[in-house]
Amino acid sequence: SLYLTFPTSPPTLLEFALHKVGRRTRSHSPRANYQTPYNTQPPREARKMELGAVNLPTSLEDVRITKLPPSAFYIADFISEEEEQAILQKIADAPKPRWKQLTHRRLQTWPSDLVQNKLIDAPLPPWLQEPVVSRILSLPRATVPDSNLFTESPHQRPNHVLINEYPPGDGPAYHPVVCTVSLGASLCLNLYQSKEDGALDPEPVWRILQEPRSLLITTDNLYTDYLHGIADTDEDVELSADSIVNWDLLRSKDHYATGRNVRATRTSLTYRDVMQVSKLGAKFGLFGKK
Repeated sequence: SLYLTFPTSPPTLLEFALHKVGRRTRSHSPRANYQTPYNTQPPREARKMELGAVNLPTSLEDVRITKLPPSAFYIADFISEEEEQAILQKIADAPKPRWKQLTHRRLQTWPSDLVQNKLIDAPLPPWLQEPVVSRILSLPRATVPDSNLFTESPHQRPNHVLINEYPPGDGPAYHPVVCTVSLGASLCLNLYQSKEDGALDPEPVWRILQEPRSLLITTDNLYTDYLHGIADTDEDVELSADSIVNWDLLRSKDHYATGRNVRATRTSLTYRDVMQVSKLGAKFGLFGKK
């Protein structure tokens, strides 16, 4: 079976809705964790530095998933193992009321749930901003090198994060840019299209393998014209260069040489910019505290 989610619905309605979603880098100039202002770019020399196990591209064009429409990018080593463990610990330390138990996963929303497609006007906690947001904002767009993915979004940076925890065997009103950081384990994301009669084609058009510590970016028509889902299985199979569209960008293709990936618990951080923000709700607590 298959679980699908819908990005424009409030998190409270995410259980079984359809979701319209829209290489290790080959660059020899990896980029550093640069602390950047909201809408500016780091000096080019800073982009060419390497930060431990982090390996960032000089341009998003270097990590474009070429077998997809030109609006998807994959960075295998977006965060380090130490950063991954630190974020996972922060997630685990969150108060129990922060977790919402859905049918097939647990969910946290930061800084709040959406109410009538509006978000409370509050900052993300520091551990969800650094290093992830600064690195996302430092990635130059392939077509416009002096701008980043969120330059044209209402707030010029992601302001909302969904944290989904998927046990093995389970599956899962924004500006059309979605950045997903994977933590803990690998998992296949399937992209689907509808048939001419409007029914969902059960066979995925494409499969994307998301490794731990990686960043997957989907924009434009991949966000708006396709459904994405995660199969209900304990193991991803038939993994190869022919079936996985980002195979050439994977950190360790040898790890999947058998064509199989045994799933473990995976946590994902999904960053977006919610278009409508309510300052009144923040002032009077109309959204509820979590």
